[in-house]
Amino acid sequence: MQEYANGMSAGLIPGQWIKSRKSEANGTCIEAVGLPGGGVALRNSRDANGPALVYTVEEFDAFLDGAKKGEFDHLAVPN
Repeated sequence: MQEYANGMSAGLIPGQWIKSRKSEANGTCIEAVGLPGGGVALRNSRDANGPALVYTVEEFDAFLDGAKKGEFDHLAVPN
């Protein structure tokens, strides 16, 4: 079984990478992929073979919960 780790090339991670429908055409987005056996990897769409950030299901769930509750809104550029 393949081992996935932070910093490995995102190009080595199999699967269908997805990005937000809000992403802009100029590539300013983050893409995510579910990992075989669980977990999630994130990459910068402008560097598809650059380093991936790898999270457990629990870590990603905690982040999504905080995002849904607005805990990270202060980090975003105002619309």
